[in-house]
Amino acid sequence: MAHFPDNHRTGSEKQPLRCAILISGSGTGMQALLRHQKSKQHCNHQTLLVISNNPDAGGIKIAEALEIPVKVLPLPDIEDKTERRLNHELQISNCLKEYDIELIILSGYMRLLSEQFVENWDMKILNIHPSLLPKFPGAHAHKDVLSAGVKISGCSVHYVDAGMDTGQIIAQRKVPVFSDDTIETLSQRVKIEEHILYPQVIDLLSS
Repeated sequence: MAHFPDNHRTGSEKQPLRCAILISGSGTGMQALLRHQKSKQHCNHQTLLVISNNPDAGGIKIAEALEIPVKVLPLPDIEDKTERRLNHELQISNCLKEYDIELIILSGYMRLLSEQFVENWDMKILNIHPSLLPKFPGAHAHKDVLSAGVKISGCSVHYVDAGMDTGQIIAQRKVPVFSDDTIETLSQRVKIEEHILYPQVIDLLSS
């Protein structure tokens, strides 16, 4: 199990680590983490903000129902891609500063973060990916797993760098892959483990 750098503040029950979750979709992983934080006694981390780049993300209503502040930040209408990306990340950064966030948790967030953004949050951004990294990175992990014919898959929590699922791996959980699996059945099996692993890792890293 990896640990935060020495200069990173660990949390406590009275002063929990201040977290933000970034989402793009249904928010099921986010929901599992939020429920864990609310139900766990002496939890050392707390989500103070949810940010979505997708105004139609299902996770928005979930966060609102759990009384977590939500900021919806779609990509700005700027033609130049680099300028658009930097402007968007500046909006995100401003929201994170407003809530004094210490840890960023990506949960189904479907955008690559720039090298500059990642450097500013070095070793303070986590992601969970539905494969046993470094194998099968990218957006189509389950399809790639089934195409490769492997017998074991799983999920990985890792620090985020500027690459595609290339950051330092923190922890993993495995699941079997069956001969009759589809993308949907494999996804559901892995998702169960994701909802266990992510809260466990954040518990340990914030203690």
